[in-house]
Amino acid sequence: MPTSKPSPTLPTEPIGSVPRPPELIDAVKAFAAGRLGQRELDALIEVAVRDTVARFETTGSPVITDGEQGKPNFLGYPLEGLSNIAPDGIAIAFADGHQRRLPRLDEGPFRYARYADGYLKRAQKYARVPVKQAVISASALSLLYPEEGIADYPRERFLADLVDETATDVRRCLAQGAHRVQIDFTEGRLAVKLDPSGGLLRFFVELNNRVLARFTAEERKRIGIHTCPGGDRDSTHSADVDYAGLLPHLFELKADNFYIQLASEPDRESVLEIIAEHAKPDQRLFVGVIDPIDPRAESPETVRDRVLEAARHLPPERLGTTDDCGFSPFGDDTSTARDLAFEKIRARVEGTRLASAELNLK
Repeated sequence: MPTSKPSPTLPTEPIGSVPRPPELIDAVKAFAAGRLGQRELDALIEVAVRDTVARFETTGSPVITDGEQGKPNFLGYPLEGLSNIAPDGIAIAFADGHQRRLPRLDEGPFRYARYADGYLKRAQKYARVPVKQAVISASALSLLYPEEGIADYPRERFLADLVDETATDVRRCLAQGAHRVQIDFTEGRLAVKLDPSGGLLRFFVELNNRVLARFTAEERKRIGIHTCPGGDRDSTHSADVDYAGLLPHLFELKADNFYIQLASEPDRESVLEIIAEHAKPDQRLFVGVIDPIDPRAESPETVRDRVLEAARHLPPERLGTTDDCGFSPFGDDTSTARDLAFEKIRARVEGTRLASAELNLK
């Protein structure tokens, strides 16, 4: 008797991070204080990654990540161990009043200490489904260069080195077999806040396109861009910035996939209209249907309705779903429970399936 095939569904993918287990957060603090060795920390990271992969797979998610369990934060992984980085860089202010301070490059040349393919390889050891990998953008790392400059290391040399290193990071993840390489561009909306003239945002887009130009059209099918207003300790750094200042420029990036924060927007219909107007015909649009900051788990029916809302503006054949942001982009953020994050992921997967059935996908 022939077996029935499952109905096709819209693609759905996570963004990246999930909250770390408390014992891993404590271990990272102990390591920083010199009370724990590297081998012991690595063993706890391995346990956390294995558990994260297993829990991801129980949600039914067709694509997973390692939850960024081994990253200090979504931005800092290339810098771990560098001797030419100082801690007193640009401060990013969040709406609730707290800040995160970026590092500062104090001498050249700029080189990565670590590439993201190592995280991907570790997750692939345990995964039975495709694994995607998030990497940091060249534009975010460009903020490491001090405004006053660096002697014997002009800004243009830094930017050339930065483009080389960022492209290498992406290429290594592609070579390692990432389902998708997602470039985190959370500073896009922030750029509009820092420079309302749009000059900083245009520079960011041009810089990232220098990286994307290193890849063929076929390779760019496996590369995506993620945008959100930042997320840390249940707060954001740029949600008060009108999305209309970012989105028309966002789609000038030469990538095929876009992961767009949407669930937490107060006027989703207006945002969808802007996306429909400016997205290119060959760009797939993964819309956010889960708000990581909301302390309540969305129901599958809520997710379904958000997908159907998006489908009224965007062609279903170019639509996908995602979470608005990672659940814990900074490793020490404990504002979201680990169990809640996976409950939300499960709702995204099931809600996407319900919406796909309503849309009669073939």
